[in-house]
Amino acid sequence: MKQSTIFRVSIATGALAILAACGGDVAETDEGAAAASDEPAIIGERQSNFEGIGDAFKVIRGQLEGGAPDFAAIEGAATDINERAQRITEHFPADTSVDDGYDTEALATIWEKPAEFEKAAQDLVDASAEMITIAAGGDVAAVGEQVKAMGGTCKACHDEFRLDTD
Repeated sequence: MKQSTIFRVSIATGALAILAACGGDVAETDEGAAAASDEPAIIGERQSNFEGIGDAFKVIRGQLEGGAPDFAAIEGAATDINERAQRITEHFPADTSVDDGYDTEALATIWEKPAEFEKAAQDLVDASAEMITIAAGGDVAAVGEQVKAMGGTCKACHDEFRLDTD
């Protein structure tokens, strides 16, 4: 079993054990469910969008680590990232930050510096569009360099606009 799978299973098992130990009456359970339903659906949508970007990025890295990359798979993953990156800014309506009490890593800086946030999102759109072009050329070294460029756009955005939970 991969280490990340073991980690996920351990976390899930621990969380279930904590939930089971908490018990509580029906009123507390219903109250907790009501609070969770108060979270705007857009937060789940944006988290899902970012998970999709991460998954597509893993496809690209996996292809490069495999020795004989499938450039069509890399191009497809880059296309997925590009399409998802184009939707990033629409997933951040006002009052949906961690400071607003939601289960998110979105910092208020997103709304305090909207032009910078839009530029950060556009940087990923541009880098992923370039990856599509480079992947079509079949040059492993160029794809590797563009992976670094794409990763750099993610890091820059995270450094400025995402809560560091590590």
